Amino acid sequence: MKKIVCKGLLALLLLFPLLMGLSIENAAKAAPIGPDLLNSLRQGGYILYVRHGEANVGQDQPGLAFSDCSTQRNLSETGKRQAVDFGNTIRRLRIPVQYPVLASPFCRTRETAQLAFGTDPVRVDPFWINIYNLGGHLSLAEQDRILNETAAVLEKQPAAGANQVIVSHSFPQGVGLGDIPNLGTVIIKPLGTGRGYEIVGRYTLDELMNVR
Repeated sequence: MKKIVCKGLLALLLLFPLLMGLSIENAAKAAPIGPDLLNSLRQGGYILYVRHGEANVGQDQPGLAFSDCSTQRNLSETGKRQAVDFGNTIRRLRIPVQYPVLASPFCRTRETAQLAFGTDPVRVDPFWINIYNLGGHLSLAEQDRILNETAAVLEKQPAAGANQVIVSHSFPQGVGLGDIPNLGTVIIKPLGTGRGYEIVGRYTLDELMNVR
């Protein structure tokens, strides 16, 4: 597992895997989910950071409005099926979820969360717009600020006996949690405020669906 702490986060994220001869994405790649990890997930205490489903319908407009999906890139039919499959898989595996599920304000993230878990248990959290913004032209100082604030969120432990699901965006390749495929999941173990967190593993939707 890879432990992340807030102080000097950007340097750690960018340099540690490179020193080990690995990309950030590969550094956190884990073996398939086995009985031990599955049992741990059933006990709660983890964050499941999930990218939205395939979204190739339309594009994000310069005047994007979160209340107007026509100004955004939206889920395809494949993306909608992926969201349903993800929710069904979490329920089949009996992984307890802390409600509300958190979602970035974009239509594609909200719809992914709602298709997976229903409308009522989903709460829009504007904080996760920051991850989308990492894909823009930010200064290193601004990128560092976002990564440190994100780390502070990811080190907070969920309620006892449950796992927090966050439906958001991929990070840029080589930054933060790295590139995440459509409906890919990064499993994170928060260690508590001021103590950082551990990246337990990174899993595609197919890998999750194949867990028995």
